[in-house]
Amino acid sequence: MFMFQRLFEGPGLRLCVLALALAAGLSAGPARAEEAHAIAMHGKPAMPADFTHMPYVNPDARKGGRLTWGILGTFDSLNPFIVKGLAVQPVRNYVVESLLARGQDEPFTLYGLLARTVETDDERSFVTFHIDPRARFSDGKQVTAEDVLFSWQLLRDHGRPNHRQYYGKVAKAEAADPLTVRFDLAGANDRELPLILGLMPILPKHAVDVATFEETSLAAPVASGPYRVTAVKPGASVTLTRNPDYWGRDLAINRGLYNFDEIRLDYFREANGQFEAFKRGLYDFRVEHEPLRWHDGYDFPAARSGEVIRDTVKPGVPQPSEFLVFNTRRPVFADIRVRKALTLLFDFELVNRNYFFGLYSRVAGYFAGSDLSAYGKPADARERELLKPFAAQIPSDIMEGSYRLPVTDGSGRDRTTLRAALKLLTEAGYDLDGTVLRKRTTKAPFTFEILVTTRDQERIALAFQRDLKRAGIEASVRAVDPVQFDQRRLGYEFDMIQNRWDQSLSPGNEQYFYWGSAAAGNPGTRNYMGARDPAVDAMIGALLEAREHTDFVSAVRALDRALIAGFYTIPLFNVSEQWIARWNRIERPKATALSGYLPETWWSKGEPQATQTK
Repeated sequence: MFMFQRLFEGPGLRLCVLALALAAGLSAGPARAEEAHAIAMHGKPAMPADFTHMPYVNPDARKGGRLTWGILGTFDSLNPFIVKGLAVQPVRNYVVESLLARGQDEPFTLYGLLARTVETDDERSFVTFHIDPRARFSDGKQVTAEDVLFSWQLLRDHGRPNHRQYYGKVAKAEAADPLTVRFDLAGANDRELPLILGLMPILPKHAVDVATFEETSLAAPVASGPYRVTAVKPGASVTLTRNPDYWGRDLAINRGLYNFDEIRLDYFREANGQFEAFKRGLYDFRVEHEPLRWHDGYDFPAARSGEVIRDTVKPGVPQPSEFLVFNTRRPVFADIRVRKALTLLFDFELVNRNYFFGLYSRVAGYFAGSDLSAYGKPADARERELLKPFAAQIPSDIMEGSYRLPVTDGSGRDRTTLRAALKLLTEAGYDLDGTVLRKRTTKAPFTFEILVTTRDQERIALAFQRDLKRAGIEASVRAVDPVQFDQRRLGYEFDMIQNRWDQSLSPGNEQYFYWGSAAAGNPGTRNYMGARDPAVDAMIGALLEAREHTDFVSAVRALDRALIAGFYTIPLFNVSEQWIARWNRIERPKATALSGYLPETWWSKGEPQATQTK
């Protein structure tokens, strides 16, 4: 006893403690990650663990009433997680929940929802979710780890292409206990994957038939969200009713949200009829996308009297950008010289002045109005390093930031751009035969179709048709209803369409879905142009692996340069504002989230309305 005591005194004590500490450090390996209330893609979450509500909500918003949406199109399914059918998309946010929920004032931060806490390591080689024991599905059954594993497997094997792609990266998944799920991400090299899994929709194992999951259905889903589907008129309307027993109504992440007792989704097959219905008060708000209508279409009695309020919202995310998209799967657009030539022929200055009252600007690239955009900026050292293996395909002016979209004289007859376009078309194997441009080898005329579905799309297409005619190109414009347009777009059954990709300040895995090579041949993705470019794939991989924000920005800019260099689209215009018209019976918070308008934060001004009929 005496000798043992002497060993742990004085120098002997210090040596033994040091030896034990070293041994423990060698045997324990990396420190175990701590549970957290939130997870950010880069940096730290803005809100502390004890936050009471988000800054962009009114925590004391009135509960009750009804919000009626007017949606252009139709539907034949309540399942937004499969390719087949036209789904009611709001089901995803209002009926089905995820493990974590977005903080809308941050580039990409998720806070606890079904999962009370989340745990990962510095390498992000795993992620563990600890489910809130209070979480319940709408039928009262508890949300468990078994439901999470079921949802992961179901969507990995039977979900939309993006789900299959994301969830297929998981090496292993297991339930540590009934309320804890761990995903092993070893080898994925994807620092965003823990967040992607946090946004995974959670479906009840006991209420989903795997055998029929990929079939369209109008059966009301069982889920854990604040609303339930209570009425369906096929193709016409869907009614969501707030669940009085919703398990998460007192969570800080939900305070000030989901204030209406009822949300009704009314569908309209035609855009003018949809707008006329709004003027009559048959639905409560609309997001306006047509500058002509926003400029002079709101001169009706309710707007003049103040019953209809027009809000201009400036979000902090990259500006939504509209493009004419080349389907490069079509032989007519396979040659990049052809795509460059047609980009020169589009007269933006004429269109912007005559159709859009000069409201729009125009930027090449896909992250306009943000620090992520490469347009007009020279590549930094990190970008050059990333793009070095692909240097031959990235023009020097795009690398140096000196490339600019063509600027015409706005006359519709600019000869400089016409000469440059015809030179490129000659190099690509086309010759003018009188007033007709023909393929040199086959003498076939250069023709293609522009598919449109709205008045603005048709106006732009007709203007471009006139531009193309000057170069001997015959473009036909075909107008179809929104349902057919969506079906043909999803199946890549078009030559050219108008489209926009909305981007966040934290682009990630969805970029593979937008322009990754694997998505090009997979119907249902958003790689409408059919891009198959190793440089694009490599830059998406680099942004997913980036640890520091500076490296992330460089990787996104490098991706932007690779996409610009591919000339997959003709940039039309960038939208710097969101135009929202609403009847004054609907109130919204004074603060605006970084992401822009959020109907889930709105509330009814007066007493609940009597049910309207369309």
